[in-house]
Amino acid sequence: MKKTNWLLLVLALVFSMFLAACSGGGDSETGSDGGTDSGSEGEEAAGDSEQVLNLSDSAEIPTMDSSLATDAVAFQWLGSTKDGLYRLGENGEPEPGIAKSHEVSEDGLIWTFTLREDATWSNGDPVTANDFVFAWQRAVNPDTGSEYGPYMLGGVVKNASSIAAGDTPVEELGVKAVDDYTLEVTLEKPVPYFESMTTFGTFLPMNKKFVEEQGENYAMEADTMMANGPFKMTEWSHGEGWTLEKNEDYWDAENVKLNQINVSVVKETASDVNLYQTGEIDRVNLSAEFVDQYRSSEEYRVQEEPTLFYLKMNQENEILSNVNARKAIQMVIDRQSMVDVILNNGSIPAGGDIPKNFVKHPESGEDFREINGSLVETDVEKAQELWGKAKEELGIETAELGYLGGDTEVAQNLDAYIKDQLEQLEGLTVNVESVPFQIRIERDKNMDYELQNAGWGPDYIDPNTFLNMWVTDGGNNHTGYANEEYDALIEKANTELAMDPVPRFETFLEAEKMLIQEDAVLAPLYQRARARLWKPYVKNVFIQPMGPDFTYKYAYIEGK
Repeated sequence: MKKTNWLLLVLALVFSMFLAACSGGGDSETGSDGGTDSGSEGEEAAGDSEQVLNLSDSAEIPTMDSSLATDAVAFQWLGSTKDGLYRLGENGEPEPGIAKSHEVSEDGLIWTFTLREDATWSNGDPVTANDFVFAWQRAVNPDTGSEYGPYMLGGVVKNASSIAAGDTPVEELGVKAVDDYTLEVTLEKPVPYFESMTTFGTFLPMNKKFVEEQGENYAMEADTMMANGPFKMTEWSHGEGWTLEKNEDYWDAENVKLNQINVSVVKETASDVNLYQTGEIDRVNLSAEFVDQYRSSEEYRVQEEPTLFYLKMNQENEILSNVNARKAIQMVIDRQSMVDVILNNGSIPAGGDIPKNFVKHPESGEDFREINGSLVETDVEKAQELWGKAKEELGIETAELGYLGGDTEVAQNLDAYIKDQLEQLEGLTVNVESVPFQIRIERDKNMDYELQNAGWGPDYIDPNTFLNMWVTDGGNNHTGYANEEYDALIEKANTELAMDPVPRFETFLEAEKMLIQEDAVLAPLYQRARARLWKPYVKNVFIQPMGPDFTYKYAYIEGK
């Protein structure tokens, strides 16, 4: 989500978000008792409390254009202002959005969605099947320059990959409006998790007339975007914050209790905590130095997520093209000390490219991570041995690598730790460059880095959302990794074995071992958990395993 693309770079440690995205799927962070309230009870309980939620985020929204969004911040607020065919509700389950229902053909290739007729855009226009056709075509049109369109639709919706490559007219995408309220989608192959995919930001609809009227300014300001979801953005002060207000024209407005959500951009954790303590914000993410201070508070929560962080290694760099150098980098980092001391927020060491408590074996029910175990180990002596071998193969005595990191306080602390760990390798110098989130997204896209602290949250509940990233020339690969054998495993899992769950799952197990253990494409760091303080009067916020981190549609304030 998410990151997360769901590029949830280390800055996301303090995001008040996705994307998407949490193991324990959809627990509600509500009152101090952690309970949830049903819609009817929530309406009564909200009473006379002012229905305003105040939040902070450590980064600006890069864009609110769902074709161009690639990050957790954007997907959070797109998911708050727009409804797709389905949206994520309680317990991370898809619930009806613009689609009332759908049918799937016997061969699994044709999905027919029946749309509600009472959904409108914030300008009063009806939301129709044509809005989905336009948005999905725009996302894969090479002229748009979308990263996520080809990534999410490619190999899923018929002809998406060919269109994105410029080989097929965009009109031949496998999506059509049978009539205003019937949408027919033709897939390239059976995709068992397609309903889950339709909740994701890239699949959100767009009003063609409005988008074309706005041109290059579309979704760059509060008044150049339109909502069809629970909230609409009414103010956007770039670099400072944004305001959402209840969308009174929303089809399900009667179940939306909040009147307003205010978000401030705050990069320093100490400033964030001060705002929380003075009652100016209702939730704060805690960095390591604040965890022990607030651990005993009734407002303290720890949430484990299926979001992974790792070092990406650009294999176009001569040093990082060497597999022994990459394995040395994997092995020299002490992940346990990193999560215990530097993060101190419940995060756990990452053992591969699939998080713990994310997906289970379809037959035995055993967790993916438990089956494959940890594919990386901390062994400084062995790391030095591999590093020495790499230097010999490269014909060098010393090496210098750039490290692309975040500009927040938490990010800089973590990056300093990792730099220190890496420089245990004899003769290695690591130069850390701390840049804002939006710049890192662009530099990742252009492969303008050597080492990068990056992350990923799931876009749907399936191992493919993590493993498909690393196929040759994949839209979110950006590492230079190319292995025909790895590509073949992912292709087999998604075609030949698409409807055969057990061998498909086991193929993904094999692919992960190749990616991490054999080819050392990534150096896994940690699976994120987030330590937070929540005001006890904030109720019914659903935490999601993918896409937007939070669903605010049913949230309300009680007894403030």
